[in-house]
Amino acid sequence: MFWLVENFFSIQGEGRYAGVPSYFLRTGGCNLSCPGFGAEYDLRGERRVGCDTWFAVDRAFAGTWESVEEAGKLLEELDRAFREIGYRPDVVITGGEPLIYATDPVFCSLVEGLLERGVRITFETNGTVELDFNLYPAYRDAVFALSVKLSNSGEPRDRRIRPEALKRIAANASEYFLKFTIDKTLIETGYAEKEIAEIRSILPEAEIYCMPVGESREALRRSDRAVFDFCMRRGYRYSDRLHIRIFDMTQGV
Repeated sequence: MFWLVENFFSIQGEGRYAGVPSYFLRTGGCNLSCPGFGAEYDLRGERRVGCDTWFAVDRAFAGTWESVEEAGKLLEELDRAFREIGYRPDVVITGGEPLIYATDPVFCSLVEGLLERGVRITFETNGTVELDFNLYPAYRDAVFALSVKLSNSGEPRDRRIRPEALKRIAANASEYFLKFTIDKTLIETGYAEKEIAEIRSILPEAEIYCMPVGESREALRRSDRAVFDFCMRRGYRYSDRLHIRIFDMTQGV
C-alpha cells in the first residue's frame, strides 16, 4: 500500500521535459522536510514552514491522502483518463518522496503496469533512496529527475546527500539528470557553486538544471534573475517552473 495525495493531467513545468504534457501522481510522505525552503502554510492556526509541497510531506495532512491498496484499480483509472485525453502522456511520479515506496508490491505493480503500456515514467526524487535494480528491474526503464537538496533546504548534509544511492541510479537507470532548487542568497555566498560541484563530482556525466526556490510567482521572482545569471556563468541549464508561473501555486497543477 502507498499513499496518493493527488493525481492530475498537466504539463511538466521543470527540468529536461519542461513543456511536455504529463499525468502526475503525487505520493504522500517524505524522508526529508526541507524547512529552509520557507514555504509557509497554516495548520489549525499554527504557522509552519517547509518545502513547496508541504501538503504531501507533512503527515499532519495524511487524513486527506488516499491509500492505494490495489495497483489494478489505479491503472484502470489511468486507462480511462488516457482515453479521455486521447493519447498516453508521460507519467510523472512525484511527492513528497515517491521512492520511499520503491519496495512496496502495489507501487511496483503500478510502475510495471505503466511500463507495459509504453508510458515514459519520470520519478521526481531527492536521490537519497538506495534502489535495488536487480531485485526491482522495472526501475531501469524509468527517468530519474534527481532533485538533490543543497544547504538552503535546511537539511543536514548526511541526510540530503547519499553518494551510493546516486551512483546506483546513474549506473542502472535508462536516463537521469540533476535538478537543483537554489536562491539568490545561496548564489551570492558562493555555496551554490561549491555544493553543486561536490555533487557533480559524484555524478560527473549528469546534465545539470537549476531553478529558483519558490511556491508562488512572487517567490520565484526574488531569485529567478540570479539563478538565470548563475546558469550562464557556470554552463548549467536554467529551468523555470512553468506551472507556478501560470497558476501561481504548486497543488493540482
